Amino acid sequence: MTARRTTAPALALALALLLLVLGGAGQARAVGYRYWSFWDLTGGKWTYATQGPSTARPSDGDVQGFRFAVSEDSQHAVQPRGERGFAAICARTPAQQGKKRVALVIDPGTATDAPSGERPPSPRTACARVAPDASTAEALATVAKPLRYDTNALLCAIAGYPRTGCGEPVAAGGPTATARPHALEPAHHGPSVGVLAGAAAVAVLGAAAVWQARRRKG
Repeated sequence: MTARRTTAPALALALALLLLVLGGAGQARAVGYRYWSFWDLTGGKWTYATQGPSTARPSDGDVQGFRFAVSEDSQHAVQPRGERGFAAICARTPAQQGKKRVALVIDPGTATDAPSGERPPSPRTACARVAPDASTAEALATVAKPLRYDTNALLCAIAGYPRTGCGEPVAAGGPTATARPHALEPAHHGPSVGVLAGAAAVAVLGAAAVWQARRRKG
């Protein structure tokens, strides 16, 4: 009888802890950010860029992409859609001495990704012919003005889309796309605190149950 009275509060406390951390982890996963992600085409596949467009220096013949979406984790980021071949994108932009050509894929995303009251334009491609030392941002500015940035150099709008907002958090019920803004925070792929805490709570529940069973036998 004493064992039951002692373990009952412990089990109740462990269960409450488990529900709390799992609930908190669910809420954390429900939040993403609405922004333009930046991509490099490497070996015919999109890879999430390791730096922002204002510091990236593409080479002649490179293909880079931008995708507007609600994003949470770069490991599952939504990639740009449409044509990705340099030859096709830059077919009507001949090479020029002292210049480089950079193919750009610009995907404003879907209506689900769009801010309230806005409709995304159609995806498109463009070939920027710029100076050899030009950044991706400079190349983009020659083919997709107006661009809009925030004070932290985060790219907020391409060709005026969207009209407002910049990397704002989006609560539960929005799209489940996924990657963090380049100028805000680096991507992290390890387990979340909520997941680890949940595992710890499960361990507490298991240990309490085993202890109770042994006390009953004794």
